Amino acid sequence: MSEIHTDLALEAHEYFSGKKGGIPPGVTMDKRSFGGLRYTSISVTNEEGSRYLEKPLGTYITVEAEDLRGSDPESYKQSRNFIAREIETLLKKNGISENDPVLVIGLGNWDITPDALGPKVVSALFVSRHLFEHLPEVTSNKMRPVSAISPGVLGTTGIETLEIVRGIVERTQPKCVIAIDALVSRSIERLGKSLQISDSGINPGSGVGNHRKELSKNTLGVPVISIGVPTVVDAATIADDIFEGSVDMLKNSSKDNNKFYSLLSSLSSEERKSMFSAALSGMSGELIVTPKDIDEMISDISDVVSSALNVGLHSDDISSLMQ
Repeated sequence: MSEIHTDLALEAHEYFSGKKGGIPPGVTMDKRSFGGLRYTSISVTNEEGSRYLEKPLGTYITVEAEDLRGSDPESYKQSRNFIAREIETLLKKNGISENDPVLVIGLGNWDITPDALGPKVVSALFVSRHLFEHLPEVTSNKMRPVSAISPGVLGTTGIETLEIVRGIVERTQPKCVIAIDALVSRSIERLGKSLQISDSGINPGSGVGNHRKELSKNTLGVPVISIGVPTVVDAATIADDIFEGSVDMLKNSSKDNNKFYSLLSSLSSEERKSMFSAALSGMSGELIVTPKDIDEMISDISDVVSSALNVGLHSDDISSLMQ
């Protein structure tokens, strides 16, 4: 298991670049800004880079913005169009044409709000695969066959997500799978304010050590693009960040606090996190923290992501068909 609790390649890069010395040639980064959006593209191109970043080979695009949720019409349009463009770019990079069929998978649990992003996105998608078979007169050469499903989670279905998705892929023959999932971040500031798009596939639950079987080209036989938004943070990571931010205060405080500081500072960051995690788990099991406005966050983000997918997957103006 990784020593860092995050699903974001950007955070892994930030963390390991300070822990492992020089960045190997197999990892490249490109950073840019577009209006209120910050764009970071990390490419993992060889096995050395994969070991360094603890991520599979592929491209990892992170979009960050204070208003990624689109609270006003202009920021909503900017976020939607930017994400749509990145989806189109990754589809083309993986040889997917404008008319190739795509299957969208909404990973997660509808009944657990921080994990409901995938199902909520899928519920708002414009699905069109059935139209090409039953109502071809309403389709156009600027639309593509899109199908979608929320397969649920192992605890409620008793079936691994990979088994469900593999069966659908074998039956419906999409050229690409797009998987939507909630992610784990190691930064409170990135919750609901960042989004990662990758063509490396996805391993559901990896950020919190709950490894499920991966959805990837290796397991499904077609390219897998993942889209995820961080909705939770590991509490032990927050505790360690608080300690790091309080170093000067503890160092210059009373003798008892100074002893406490000396003890904690003698430990590595991972040793401190293990200690914090053990203390927190003694209270109520492993703690994962989510914002108090998570209901609104999931609603806003799912609206932006589903709209971006509708634009990115269909070149035509589909608004009239969605009335």
